[in-house]
Amino acid sequence: MFRSCLRRSVRSLATVAEEKTPRLKKFQIYRWNPDTPEVQPKMKEYEVDLNKCGPMVLDALLKIKNEEDATLTFRRSCREGICGSCAMNIGGRNTLACLCRIDTDTSKDTKIYPLPHMFVVRDLVPDLTHFYKQYKSIEPYLQRKEQPADGRENLQSIADRAKLDGLYECILCACCSTSCPSYWWNQQQYLGPAVLMQAYRWLIDSRDQASAKRKAMLQNSMSLYRCHTIMNCARTCPKGLNPGLAIAEIKKSMAFD
Repeated sequence: MFRSCLRRSVRSLATVAEEKTPRLKKFQIYRWNPDTPEVQPKMKEYEVDLNKCGPMVLDALLKIKNEEDATLTFRRSCREGICGSCAMNIGGRNTLACLCRIDTDTSKDTKIYPLPHMFVVRDLVPDLTHFYKQYKSIEPYLQRKEQPADGRENLQSIADRAKLDGLYECILCACCSTSCPSYWWNQQQYLGPAVLMQAYRWLIDSRDQASAKRKAMLQNSMSLYRCHTIMNCARTCPKGLNPGLAIAEIKKSMAFD
């Protein structure tokens, strides 16, 4: 009994000693201030003790901003992977900082950039103005020629509702579009994976009656057909969705229309 208690005490002391040993992790973060445009963008290094930080990259960013550098600028809101605000490039991959776990290997630096191939507002904040204009252009709302006779909701079968699974969950974080080479090259005209997936979501909604108009909007050489099925979009989506499949389905429906 005594030996068992002694072993537990030794293990507890070892755990406490281990917790007190700092685990310093280096983060290299992209910095650029529009108020000083003559100063070139740079990577600034910060150190965070992982023993005193939450498990996610967003926790580290908040700790840096609160305790080391209040000028560090980034977007964040829900911390739950729902709002899509904290989308950025972490360790070479577009993802959400609130869902991305910190690599606990302290021998490796974690590099953080804003979403690639976008204009930067400041530091880790990309300018999504054009992205949202493209989303608006597909008219992402229910369109009908007539309303239900009883004046109530537009009913939908369980099977038709199931077709929207894997589409409506998109949070418009832009991780997929900004990982797409076709979007990098042609984003002024190519709508990109995120917007096209939402276009498909409305095309197959059984309650919507504007399919012909929606397809006509996409019937040109640039809006849809710049997709070359590279599939970066599906690999990087933090919600596990497949925009590439949605784009393929749009192409198929337009080919056999």
